[in-house]
Amino acid sequence: MPVTADIIIEIGSVLRDYCGGAPELTLLAATVREALAQIEQQQPALYRSVCDETGAVRRHVGVFVNDTHIRDRDGLDTALVPGDAITILPAVSGG
Repeated sequence: MPVTADIIIEIGSVLRDYCGGAPELTLLAATVREALAQIEQQQPALYRSVCDETGAVRRHVGVFVNDTHIRDRDGLDTALVPGDAITILPAVSGG
């Protein structure tokens, strides 16, 4: 079982309105799934912007651990170690 780690959640500027304007949050979590569960409890509006009703990350939102997208690792089960940063960014499109 992974060890719970003190990690930082970096919030993209577009999503900051959903967590009182905070640019980052600090949580204790062993996996990305656990971090998102804590966000659901502490910042429900932010969670609803990141995850759908099934708990899956919305397809227009990118979740990265350090510089790597979680889809290129173990998805929501990506293990975290002390000092890791999770960055949550909505997709940006334009023309």
